[in-house]
Amino acid sequence: MRPYEVMLIFDASLEEETIRAAIDRYAEFIRSRGGNPGRIDRWGKRRFAYELRHRWEGYYVLLEATAEVEVMEELHRMLSLADEVVRHKVIRIPEAALKARAAPAAAEA
Repeated sequence: MRPYEVMLIFDASLEEETIRAAIDRYAEFIRSRGGNPGRIDRWGKRRFAYELRHRWEGYYVLLEATAEVEVMEELHRMLSLADEVVRHKVIRIPEAALKARAAPAAAEA
């Protein structure tokens, strides 16, 4: 299994409950396929630098997960088809970045 970060930008006009349900649905999808959804960081509403699909604002969410490649490819397909998602990006975290993250945490301990 590999570590991933998924950046999601939801339509800002959606209600909080709708966004929360969508995030839970995507996390459950990862879990049901044998992956492990990790930290979910809700950044909230942010203004775009330029107009995107006739919108100037979006609700940002960062989802960390570990899963197989096929699971994340299927999640990418689901997010591409989802109406509530304005933009998304699935990124595999390189091993060097994981080691760099772990080094400061180990130094503090």
